[in-house]
Order: sequence, then C-alpha cells, then structure tokens
Amino acid sequence: MRIWNGPMAVEMSLKRYPASRQWLWLGLLMAVCALLGGAARAAVVVDSVRLHRSPDSTRIVFDLPAPVEHKLDKLANPDRVVVDLLDAELNFDVTGLDYKDSPIENIRVGKHQGLTRVVFDLKEAVRPRTNLLKPVDPHGWRLVLDLFDKDPKSTKQVSQPPAASGKPRDMIVAIDAGHGGEDPGAHGPRGTREKDVVLQIAKRLKALMEKTPGVQPVMVRDGDYYVPLAERRRIARQENHADVFISIHADAFTDASAHGASVFALSNRGATSARARYLAKIANESDKVAGVYEEEKDDSNLLSVLADMRMSGSMAHSLYLGRQILDELDGVARLHGGRKTVEQAAFAVLKEPEMVSVLVETGFISNRQEEQNLRSASHQEKIARSILNGTQRYFQTHPAPGSWFAAQRSGNGDQYRIQPGDTLSGIARQYQVSEQSLRSANNINGDQIMVGQTLTIPRS
Repeated sequence: MRIWNGPMAVEMSLKRYPASRQWLWLGLLMAVCALLGGAARAAVVVDSVRLHRSPDSTRIVFDLPAPVEHKLDKLANPDRVVVDLLDAELNFDVTGLDYKDSPIENIRVGKHQGLTRVVFDLKEAVRPRTNLLKPVDPHGWRLVLDLFDKDPKSTKQVSQPPAASGKPRDMIVAIDAGHGGEDPGAHGPRGTREKDVVLQIAKRLKALMEKTPGVQPVMVRDGDYYVPLAERRRIARQENHADVFISIHADAFTDASAHGASVFALSNRGATSARARYLAKIANESDKVAGVYEEEKDDSNLLSVLADMRMSGSMAHSLYLGRQILDELDGVARLHGGRKTVEQAAFAVLKEPEMVSVLVETGFISNRQEEQNLRSASHQEKIARSILNGTQRYFQTHPAPGSWFAAQRSGNGDQYRIQPGDTLSGIARQYQVSEQSLRSANNINGDQIMVGQTLTIPRS
C-alpha cells in the first residue's frame, strides 16, 4: 500500500482487500500519518539565549536552529511580559543571564502542551516588541525580544551647546566604538571580538581627552549594546553638538597576512580602492547583522549629504584630520600598504554634514600578531594616544572660531598654514573675516594661494 501518492491512491489500494481488513489497514494508515505528522512538528530546541542592556532598552535574543512561531503578551498587576514559543523546547538556563541593570526582576520558564512559555517578571512597565530575524552571518535564525524602557534613563553624557558668552569653548569629540551587542564585528584567530577591542580603545581615548585642555569627549556607546548607524550620528551631533566624530574599528581579511592601520573619510566620487569599498560594505551591513527594525534604517540621501559637506567644508576638514591621525599612527603601528593617504568610501556612519568625521581602522584583528597587539592594554593606550595627538594637531592647525584653540593661537598671533584643498574663501569663512581683509593682511592679489604658505589672520 503506497500512502505517498495522495488520498485517491490510498482509497484504490484499500479496495483490493476485504471490507473486514480495510478497517485494519485504515487504522494502521492513520497511525503512520500521526507518526509522520509528529515528526514534521518535532520541537525546535533552543540552546542559546543572550541578553544585551543599552541605556534605554533590554534585548533578549533566542538563537534558533530553525524559525519558530511565537506569541507575545504584555500583562499588568504585576507587570510582566510573556513569550510563548510554539513547538519549541528551551534547553538553556535563563537564570544565568545578567539582567540586574535591566527592568527584569525575574525570568520563569514553563513547559505546556505544544509550547514553551517564558515569563519576564518586571520591576517597571516596558514596551515590548519581537522580531524573527532571518540568518545573516555570523548568526542563524534569531527571535529578538526588545523591552523598551517606558521612562528612559540615559547614561550618556549630553553636552551643552556652545555658549554664546564669548568665552572660549571646548571642541566636542564624539567617540564611536564600532559594532556592539548583536553585531560582534570581526573575529581574530584567538576569538577576540572587534566590538570588545574597539570599546576598550574608545574608553582609553575618552580618558585621555578628558585630561586635554580645550577638548570635551563623549561616547556614542559605552557598553556592549548596538547603536544603529543613523542613531550614532544623531547622538553625536544632535544630542552632543559634536564638532568631530571618530569611529573606531579593527580590520579583517581572509588573508591572515594582511596587516596595518588606516584612516577613512566619506567619498564624493566612489571608493578610492577595492578594499575601501569592501570595508564600507561590511560596515554598512552592521544594522542588518544587529537586527535593526525596518523603520530605524538610515534613509538619508547621500547626494544631498555630500553637497552639504562640500558647502560646509567638512569633507575637506575630515581629510585634514585623517592625515594628522595617520601621521601619529605611523609611529605606533604599521600602516596598511605603507600608505600615508586617507582612503575614502561611502561609509554610512560618516554621513553627517555638520561634523568632521573619520573612521579609524586600528589594525587587522584577523592577523595573529596584530590581534595580540590589539588585546594588549599598552598597545591600546598607544593607539588611543596617537588618535588624541592627531586630533589635537588638527585643532591647533584648524582652530574653530570661538574655541579654546583659537584663543590660544590668537594669544600667540593668529596665523594659518595653508593645506591641500584650502581656498581663500573657505579660510575666510573659518575665521569669520572678509576675503578682502585676508588679502590686505597678506598682500594677496586675486584668489591664488599656495600649499604651505602661512597667512596672517586679521582681527575681525
């Protein structure tokens, strides 16, 4: 009797037997179908659950070998969130999750007919949301539960806007540790995760900048959680009024011999190399790896951003800053390919026209020796100090009007050394003086200036 060709084939096969035996065969058939159906609905076993706490939400991730159906309920009196995993078994001790700094009071797991129920007892009400994520390297299927704080208590430092009192102001530097949370970034041969290394370097850089006159650092992320790319720029510029944005990463490549640090800026003419294009592609996929919701994705128009950056001069200044940092890195790490040029590509995290923005690749974590270096506290300190020194040199050679650095230069006589890409009109705007007064102070006829030439900046 063949049962895999459909009901008609089964019915015709049964007619070959006496009526007394047809019922026996039918019973056996139903039993086999039940067994086959049960096998098809075998429970999915969940053996990994992770938790990440950010300043305003808690993310719980169920790693799945296959997609599962689920049901989400929010209950009150007392506040709790219930997740039912249909046809699934939880083979993980959730009591081992670190949720002490979250709104979660306790996690309970119960096994019911055809489902596993996970109950999150809460200290306070939250706004829950779930999302079933398709596989994306390095993750397989994931069920994500986000618990958004009803009253966010942000731990981020929020800077005050520049004062209009006439007193010199600090230059605000936003330090962005790449990846985080569900996005581990690249991995080294020893399992070192990029997200951990760059956060350590970022914290060291912040500590050094806090001791530097005229500089006020702020962290975009200060823990193991993910911040969407567009949100990183928003935190830097809108929340903290940052003048400069420095994103810190660690490179990786399939060739383990690849090595060296490098610095990148946004491009207005395509990537300057195949590697720059590849790195930008990897960096821009971070939101997908981390499981960012559709409505949170960055939809800013690159062409308009580039136009705004050219108008404000922030693209040229990003290249100036990048060159200063590269010069400093050259003293503590090998540069990739021995090149002392800032590469460019369409990095989404750098698309903020009102900030001078660079991305620093501190080395190849995929290279065994550089992975070892990046794990070293002393090497991390050297990398952080080289970024600080480069940033300081940029502020000294390109002091923003009204800044502490501008006041220092003014006290010593205001002069400016012309850099590649400078224009007379751009320098005049930077120092808030007229082009004619700049010409008069330097005996310049017309608009022609030369790289390396030193200009005297007239008092406005």
